[in-house]
Amino acid sequence: MATNAHQMDSSRLEAFTDGVMAVALTIMVLELKPPHAPAWRALAAQWPVALSYILSFIYIGIYWNNHHHLMRVTEGIRGRILWANLYWLFWMTLIPFATAWMSETEFATVPVALYGFVLLMAACGFFLLQHEIVRFNGRDSLLAKAVGRDTKGKISAVLYLAALAVVSWQPYLSCALYAVVAAIWFIPDRRFERAVMR
Repeated sequence: MATNAHQMDSSRLEAFTDGVMAVALTIMVLELKPPHAPAWRALAAQWPVALSYILSFIYIGIYWNNHHHLMRVTEGIRGRILWANLYWLFWMTLIPFATAWMSETEFATVPVALYGFVLLMAACGFFLLQHEIVRFNGRDSLLAKAVGRDTKGKISAVLYLAALAVVSWQPYLSCALYAVVAAIWFIPDRRFERAVMR
């Protein structure tokens, strides 16, 4: 059972993370520039910006949701967990930059590759965060039971690597694979809820 101090640290960690995620979303919104011409055609020409924004918004939303569930089943935290959380947030804060570059270049190879690399590193950061929490709370902790074999996480890593492997000649296919990963996680994940109910 976590002490009150651990619970306070967990609340502060979650509040800080919420703030960082909100800033990341705000930065992405500020990158949305209205077209100069007052016509639907001018708005339609902004499709790379719109698609990039929607995909990144979904990704940040998924991570925010999963982090919330993660904290619900975290019984105690320590310094290594705080640093793991910061490492994950570092990559999350790069999503707006990668999104802007990808949309402004209309999905050119290098920006799409950078975007995928940032997503892969963010996934690795979240995995590290989960690992550190399980390591501190024990293999019998709620989180360990909720994560289980983490099949979705492993599939996601494979898809990210596949996307990076084909990006040099098929950047649009890479973007499609990024969207597939988002779709996998967009489906409600009941593992954490079941762990809490137990």
